[in-house]
Amino acid sequence: MKYTNSIEIALPREQVARLLADPAHIPKWLRGIVLHEPVDGMHGRLGTTSRVVMEAGRQKIELTETVTRREPENLHDIPREVVVHFDRETAGAGMWSVVRDRLTETGPETTLWESESEYRFSGLLMRLVGLVMPGSFHKQSQQHMQDFKAFAEQGKDVREGRN
Repeated sequence: MKYTNSIEIALPREQVARLLADPAHIPKWLRGIVLHEPVDGMHGRLGTTSRVVMEAGRQKIELTETVTRREPENLHDIPREVVVHFDRETAGAGMWSVVRDRLTETGPETTLWESESEYRFSGLLMRLVGLVMPGSFHKQSQQHMQDFKAFAEQGKDVREGRN
């Protein structure tokens, strides 16, 4: 299953990139995150592997995330023509995914965030979920982007129930 989401954020691209890369901010915009901790490497750096625990309703899902691309490495003084890339692979019980995020400057104070997602499922239960509810993955990804936009632009924190 593959899909693409996008959203425009009313902030300069460099500021958006730094907010996305800062682990202290993840719980403020990523609904359901319980834990995101590096087990090998430094958060967000190329090659880093992290343990990720998400909560969906009463169910906890544990995943392993690996950063497969981060360009540029330094998120300060990014040249205007450079597209910022954050790519990662995630694996968990019955599921593997890759997400390729791109941040493009669309104006001096606006950034386009495009996110390509690909999922592969193994095991009967996860294959059924992928077949029966493919739209829910796309919708959840868009919700995460909208939550990030609200956090970045307005300081809204999903943990406070302000949507």
